[in-house]
Amino acid sequence: MDTPEGWDLTGKKAVISADRRGWTGFFAAALTEAGADVAIIGSESSDMEDAKNKASSYGRKVITKTTDLMSKESIDQSIQNIVNDFGTIDILVNNAKADFGKRFEQVSESEFDTLIDFNLKSMFLTCQSVGHTMLKNKKGHIVNMTSDLAVRGLWNSVIPCASEGAIHQLTSSLALEWGRDGIRVNGIGAGWLTTQNKSDAAEPDLLDRYLPSKRKGHPNDLTQMLVYLSSDSCDFVNGQTIFIDGGALAHA
Repeated sequence: MDTPEGWDLTGKKAVISADRRGWTGFFAAALTEAGADVAIIGSESSDMEDAKNKASSYGRKVITKTTDLMSKESIDQSIQNIVNDFGTIDILVNNAKADFGKRFEQVSESEFDTLIDFNLKSMFLTCQSVGHTMLKNKKGHIVNMTSDLAVRGLWNSVIPCASEGAIHQLTSSLALEWGRDGIRVNGIGAGWLTTQNKSDAAEPDLLDRYLPSKRKGHPNDLTQMLVYLSSDSCDFVNGQTIFIDGGALAHA
């Protein structure tokens, strides 16, 4: 990816939370290619190591910190260790996400709690923890990964949709609260993505019906927007969630 002028992240220090979808490595690689040093936090060591390997090709520092993303104590400890290592944190990418499909009346209380904790509570705790450093520095960029489900419903996905909608509102409200302190908070709403290098021929009817682009997206379709929202070029962009979905929401 060629980094446009003004999007250079050289010298910036970034934290990204690891997901369970295989997207983290593509996002971490985009940040390191743009010049940032990156710390990856999460509980799945194999996912973090895979992401680290993808991001380590550009001569920047990449570290991992095993972290329970549903524990304030664990997050605070990891963030403090990263600040001790990097000196500061300029960029936070909240990328951790879980999902499941189930009829609403069949969702158990424990399933509800787990999904809300992993998707929403983890973001709340991580923003708070990193926010102490950004508020002290009077600057910073936070990018919250969400999806089309933040603004539309889907069968068998009431709880995931509720968590995505909450993330959407957290993004806009936190931007309002921290904007005067020099912190930009924005989101990227992903559409139907795949990390697989394979044909979509098995689902031509669905693709033709819902996506004007007639293809699934890939995490790399989101990386330039991620770099932009992490850069000083987006100084006047705040509280926005930009949907990159191949036209899926336009169809709705």
